[in-house]
Amino acid sequence: MNSANPVKWIPTAYFAMGLPYVALSLASVIMFADLGIDPASITFWTSLLLLPYTIKPIWSPLLELYFTKKAFAVSMQVIVGLCFAAISFMLGNGAWFGAVLAMMFMISFAGATDDIAVDGIYLTALDKTTQAKYIGWQGAFYNLAKVLVNGGLVYLAGVLMKHFANGYGNAPLIAWRIIVGIMASIMIIVAVYHIFFLPRGSVNEETPANFRIAMRSLWDVFRDFFTKRHIWFYIVFIVCYRLTEGFAIKIVPLFLKAGIGDGGLGLSNEKIGFIYGTLGTIAFIVGSILSGYYTAHFGLKKVIFSLVCIFNLPFVLYYLLAVFQPANIVIVATALVVEYLCYGFGFVGLTLFMMQQVAAGPHPMAHYSFASGIMNLGFMLPGMISGWTCNLLGFENFFLLALFMSVPAFILVLKLPFNKTSTQNAN
Repeated sequence: MNSANPVKWIPTAYFAMGLPYVALSLASVIMFADLGIDPASITFWTSLLLLPYTIKPIWSPLLELYFTKKAFAVSMQVIVGLCFAAISFMLGNGAWFGAVLAMMFMISFAGATDDIAVDGIYLTALDKTTQAKYIGWQGAFYNLAKVLVNGGLVYLAGVLMKHFANGYGNAPLIAWRIIVGIMASIMIIVAVYHIFFLPRGSVNEETPANFRIAMRSLWDVFRDFFTKRHIWFYIVFIVCYRLTEGFAIKIVPLFLKAGIGDGGLGLSNEKIGFIYGTLGTIAFIVGSILSGYYTAHFGLKKVIFSLVCIFNLPFVLYYLLAVFQPANIVIVATALVVEYLCYGFGFVGLTLFMMQQVAAGPHPMAHYSFASGIMNLGFMLPGMISGWTCNLLGFENFFLLALFMSVPAFILVLKLPFNKTSTQNAN
């Protein structure tokens, strides 16, 4: 085990892990909307951008063969920072949209690789007791990145757009160049800090000796995963659990920004950043904590149906907001906070199900990674067509369709099989 004080590196490492993911999946939606990109293109590409995070288990064994986990983490953070810097200069220049997307795909790959390396350091540099002690720090600082990027920086973008609105040219372009430049600076600073304070991590005892053995081992892990009892039922359930969320989540910020005449709520970037990015994230964290106690008390098998309900039914709030388009910001803020609270509460159920049922048995870490990849794929694919669907239906009918897409999850959870040994552990 490495001797570096966990307090010196866990907060910054998991903050750096969260920043690029949040920037690509959430803040980029608002940025592209401000810069005039059509919703169908926004939702398609910002969903597809997350593909490396879905398939990262494929190359994760290779990180055990070459260099150190610290070397991978620091170098990937530098790449993320440099790509953000490149995007800051590319915005608005020539055929900028395609070039920016190319840089974002590089950020996604580097960010996904950094995830693997940092988690590997956490697992090999800390003993089991210390891992348990600091597990809450991971989520806290990952979500702090969400508050900063989707809250603070989106808010700042709105302030800057108003500041540059008079006599400075293209105010949204200038504002977002500054915002992306800030993200680049943060990542470079964190990477330099990690040169001195991030542990090297140690080699796992099960690390394969060479590339050929690594690929053979990966194939064995894949085979064991797809021959598990009930695995295909579990895969369908995992995909359907987040189907409504994946379909609606990219449209929500576009709905909040769109004018009243276009069926939206007409919120400014400042209000979206504060309510959706900051208050919403805090509500998500609170919901996750409460759900942990709730599930631990009653057992996952007894509460899984209620968690599906809590996770999916609040999407009715978006439909009601689209129908009534309230001008009262308190009503809007309350609806968004309640939805995020329920989102966090219900999401814990899926996480625990993947840990206790899907990943149980040999290779639990790898199988949990595969389950997470499948979950992300089910989240990504509906998001890719959500913009086109919303353009066709309008916001009101779109959110109504999103509600109907939650029906398969309710049907499947009623028939959901639990493996006996995993259920005993869960309870």
